[in-house]
Amino acid sequence: MKKNILFGFAACGTMLLTANVATAQEAVAVEEVVVTETEAVKCADHYYSDGSNVFLQLGAGMELPMTDRMKGDEHHGRHITAAYNLALGKWFSPYLAWRVGATYSRMHVDVVGYNKASMINGNADLMWDMFNSFGGVNSGRFFSVIPFVGVGVTRTWNWSNETAGMLPVTQSGEVKNRIWEFPVSTGLQMRFRLCNNVDFFAEGRYSLVGDEFDGVPMGQNVDQNLEVIGGFNINFGGRNFQSFNPCNYLGYINQLNNQVNDLRAGLATCGAALAAAEAQLPCPEVVAVECPETQAPLLSTVRFTINSAKITSTETVNVYNIAQWMKANPEAKVVITGYADKNTGTSAYNMKLSERRAQNVFNMLTKEYGISADRLSIQAEGSTQQPYNVNNWNRIVVFSQN
Repeated sequence: MKKNILFGFAACGTMLLTANVATAQEAVAVEEVVVTETEAVKCADHYYSDGSNVFLQLGAGMELPMTDRMKGDEHHGRHITAAYNLALGKWFSPYLAWRVGATYSRMHVDVVGYNKASMINGNADLMWDMFNSFGGVNSGRFFSVIPFVGVGVTRTWNWSNETAGMLPVTQSGEVKNRIWEFPVSTGLQMRFRLCNNVDFFAEGRYSLVGDEFDGVPMGQNVDQNLEVIGGFNINFGGRNFQSFNPCNYLGYINQLNNQVNDLRAGLATCGAALAAAEAQLPCPEVVAVECPETQAPLLSTVRFTINSAKITSTETVNVYNIAQWMKANPEAKVVITGYADKNTGTSAYNMKLSERRAQNVFNMLTKEYGISADRLSIQAEGSTQQPYNVNNWNRIVVFSQN
């Protein structure tokens, strides 16, 4: 019996001594991660799209060409005509978007005679959301002011006969009844949010165009055009951007560092006890010392964005790590526990959200990594329990051994 006890003590001591020697060069404690003032600039919020943020613009309004006026009689005026607009764009950040579109109208001008033509303007615009830039990003803001600048192409055709004698001609002497110009423009849009997928907008565009714009290459060298449009934006996939701050993870990193330091301290204590026991050898009687069986904590977690149960590409690696660990420990069983932060959503909604998060992790482990379903169990805690003090850390799935 004593031989068995001594053998057990020696085996336990040998394993601890081996572990102590193997980690002797790692005895330095891991320090907390601290952000300096210089690095704090990198800790600003970063935004990513939570939807397509593509929009289709449908509008109607008016065109007012401001061109050479040389007739010199009572018909010496500007003529407003109806205009119809179609555009497609995308917000690639909360602050900037691109848009391409076209506006059709009929041009009526007084130059040499009463001139009429069909006209279409095509523009490519860069748009800037002032309120998100100066007032903070808010996808639900009711009213926004959006300046824009653009370049484009304008085509006029089917000029009236009264203008035929004044139209520009080509080098071969042919009349240019179809005229192309390449304007630059600037404008301002006012947007009113009606719902997540529909906005009402009103905008004005001022363009500088070449001298042949009105069909008469004389007078001032640059013609002008004013366009006022109102209508609706249809937002495909909503108009949402979510934020994250890389420094929010520092607390979690420091918590893991503290766990590493605790494990190292326990190893050092056990090594010291072993050294003290060896100093007393040989001894006639050996008291049995039981080495408690400890299991390393499953440190991998899966984090989620607000109001989402989708596993992002950056979090997939944590699910993969758990799958590899379970393959290396074929007898182990794991509990998948989902949580939600208590500051968003009701308790009932958060309970369902945390269950969906745990279920999606379960599905990935079983379907993509081949882990047997009978080795996994799901638990949903909703927002009744909060593992972390920082609320947005609690949008999480935690693994534990069953």
